[in-house]
Amino acid sequence: MISRRKLIATGLGVTAGMVTAGCTRGESSAATWAQPGSGGENDAPAGGEVKVTVTPAADATKVSPLDKVVVAVEAGTLKEVTVTTGSKTVAGELDDDGRSWRSTGKLAYNKTYTVTVSAADAAGTVTQHQSTFRTLTPSGVASVVFQANKLTALQDGGTYGVGLPVMVNFSRPVKNRAEAEKSMLVETTPAVEGRWRWIDGQNAHWRPAKYWTPGTKISVKINLFGQDLGKGVYGGANASTNFTIGPSRIAIADARSHQMKVYIDGKMVRDVPISMGKGGTTTGANGEVISYWTRSGPHVVMTREPSHRMTSASYGVTDPKDPNYYDEVIKLCLRISYSGEFVHMADWNIGAQGNQNTSHGCINVGPDHARWFYDTFRLGDVVDVRNTPRKMALTDGVGDWTIPWDKW
Repeated sequence: MISRRKLIATGLGVTAGMVTAGCTRGESSAATWAQPGSGGENDAPAGGEVKVTVTPAADATKVSPLDKVVVAVEAGTLKEVTVTTGSKTVAGELDDDGRSWRSTGKLAYNKTYTVTVSAADAAGTVTQHQSTFRTLTPSGVASVVFQANKLTALQDGGTYGVGLPVMVNFSRPVKNRAEAEKSMLVETTPAVEGRWRWIDGQNAHWRPAKYWTPGTKISVKINLFGQDLGKGVYGGANASTNFTIGPSRIAIADARSHQMKVYIDGKMVRDVPISMGKGGTTTGANGEVISYWTRSGPHVVMTREPSHRMTSASYGVTDPKDPNYYDEVIKLCLRISYSGEFVHMADWNIGAQGNQNTSHGCINVGPDHARWFYDTFRLGDVVDVRNTPRKMALTDGVGDWTIPWDKW
């Protein structure tokens, strides 16, 4: 049989919950219940009567899912605390002295939670108290993916070249970038200084001042959940990844000498005759200006393809009668820009390689060199193009290394 005292206390608990003002994260928010005889809701309990305080407050709305549910009792002990939404229960821990309880499980967006508390006074009489609160409702929830580039996902645990930055893509635009960066953690072994740069509203890259040291291990954690990304968008699930830097493989392609010197771990291992972009411009089918210079600046290998269909129609030259028109399947291709620059085999152009630039912008090499280069270079390795009048853009591939460190 429930005692009259228990019924009165429970009734007061509900009443107190009804009159407690709601609040948002960062405010002091608690629902308080006291047994009859206390001087008031905010006074210390009199005569050994139980006082229970719950945070967030009863009927609070827009509660951050990062907030903890905290239950405290004065002049008594907590016997049981449950926090539920639907059929799901939020995990929590009771302190050893039985006077406080704190949630350990996560809250979710857009949910109403019911907090049910059983507390006993010094005489062992148990009273129950109940309140509810509601978590915030985002206008959108953003997820993240890790990329080796926009064409290729980063392989967790993979090995990449010294030129690969940390690349994080958000599924929605991020307005509060500084706030987002607080949740974006990069740790390296050995330790190295680095920092983030936003390439656009949805893509952030982290890199050190110079190319990675071979053997560096990189761990990335994005503690995204609950983060306010701006304009009503909040972070979705947390994400993490790790990768390792392999040997240093850097090719320096020189448009003047028509040679590409290849260095592995600082030692030159091959000097490759090449033919690069012939230069000049033409006009595309829609009036666009098309340049045939290979872009100068550090490029990063983005894909490795045994064969790739290359056609001038992809950038505006569509007339088969145009001398610049082509549509061919090319072998042994390593992409180094989004605009269509590759290092690839060109067995039809051996006479020009090492002597003159005749390509439409790619770096073409002979069959033996092409096979060796294709078998040797991997994603993240560097192809640094020099001595052309056209500069590579930050966003035309992995152009991070075209930006000086003091401007990064």
